[in-house]
Amino acid sequence: MRRLAILTLAAGTLAAASAMAQDASPIGVWKTIDDETGKPKSLVRITESNGELRGKIEKLFRESGEDPNPKCEKCEGTLKDQPVIGMTIITGMKKDGGEYNGGQILDPNNGKVYKSKMTVVDGGKKLDVRGYIGVPMLGRTQTWVRQE
Repeated sequence: MRRLAILTLAAGTLAAASAMAQDASPIGVWKTIDDETGKPKSLVRITESNGELRGKIEKLFRESGEDPNPKCEKCEGTLKDQPVIGMTIITGMKKDGGEYNGGQILDPNNGKVYKSKMTVVDGGKKLDVRGYIGVPMLGRTQTWVRQE
């Protein structure tokens, strides 16, 4: 009987942890990690309004000799030559089951806008952010780390 109680408690704990991981939200501040260099690039704050997620760059991690407040020279339209810090780079993301998609992400380094999807992983500690052209298979993923 005691063994059954322990197994039931363990199963309940695992189910609760799984539910918490699935309910983890991407809302908060994330350290972006470059998928090619492995180095931190920026802090992005993700907020929600009317069911839509948006992400804005709050801070850049720059190497010595790099412009500490670069402008988006390769962006088009109203974002052209605007400061990267304070720029909204994620728009239109909506919850869809266990992930967020339907939105876009801007890469300020090349000025290109990609379709995007995000998945909260590791119990809400990490966020897989995929930018792609056409279909998700034609893209790349960065894993961001929660900061708060």
